[in-house]
Amino acid sequence: MSLSLARLAIARFRVTALRALALSILLLGVTSAQPPAEEPGWNFDDETEEAAPTLLGLAGEQAVDIGAFLAFAALAMVSFLRKSVPLKYVTLVVSVLYMGVYKSQLISIVNIFGAITANLPVFAYSMAWYAFAIFTVVTTVIWGRLYCGRICAFGALTQLIDAVVPKRFQLEIPAKLEQRAGYVKYGILFAAVGYYLATSEIAFYRYIEPFWLFTLDATPVLWAMVGLLLVASIFVRNLYCRFLCPLGAALGLVSSVTTVLKIKRWSECSQCALCEKTCEWGAIRKRQIIKSECVRCDDCEILYDDKQRCPHWLLELKRKARAALQPGSPA
Repeated sequence: MSLSLARLAIARFRVTALRALALSILLLGVTSAQPPAEEPGWNFDDETEEAAPTLLGLAGEQAVDIGAFLAFAALAMVSFLRKSVPLKYVTLVVSVLYMGVYKSQLISIVNIFGAITANLPVFAYSMAWYAFAIFTVVTTVIWGRLYCGRICAFGALTQLIDAVVPKRFQLEIPAKLEQRAGYVKYGILFAAVGYYLATSEIAFYRYIEPFWLFTLDATPVLWAMVGLLLVASIFVRNLYCRFLCPLGAALGLVSSVTTVLKIKRWSECSQCALCEKTCEWGAIRKRQIIKSECVRCDDCEILYDDKQRCPHWLLELKRKARAALQPGSPA
């Protein structure tokens, strides 16, 4: 009897064990089908990629810079097209304060290096600079070195110096010497481009361009050089622009072959030397305008329209007076 009970107990134990094993397998399968719970300290959210900035959005961020330059360019063009002396000097002052002191940004020989090697600023982040550069190139092609005479902050500074310095301090350079000295800037331009192409170095540009002046950041040697240059500019009008500026040389080469709207000339200009004597840039030689040297300063053009001084108008009055005295002329 006891043996039978023992066998029955063993059979029941086996059944119970099999049921427990089957239930364990079932629970294990259900548990493994569920996603694993993440540890609180390792819960990484998917990173959301930031949208790439659009050209329109970047233009909006640079709108103030772009608008400020366009306003300055509009002032310069109005002063030029109206041939207004007061507006010209307003433009020069604004150029020094805005392009020089505030922006400290001028077209430089470094930009010529960049154009040669196709290494220019990224357009999307430099829209105001591209507006500046395009304005410079377009105005040079149409009118000549307008940039040099009205936009460049350093050129504006030397013109303002020239305007306030008494004429008795200024030296008149003999025409032949002035003409030969004008070639120096071309030598500087070609030497600088050649050196850059040979070495890829650009740091030397600060020794041939004083435009860094407005940043107030230079070595004692550079400060001594620019101080000497400014003092010399008191005695020789626009010394750097006329004889030493490599950028002016580059723009001069462009204007000499592309100027579309040239300065008008009267038939009497072939005999009269009044404008040649008036030109303070040495851009009129033997009564011919040298486009590579002319910065469209307005002096001769204002004189052309002066009916009290220009021989063209004075002779025109005489011709009209003679015609009025001829028999049969209308009363």
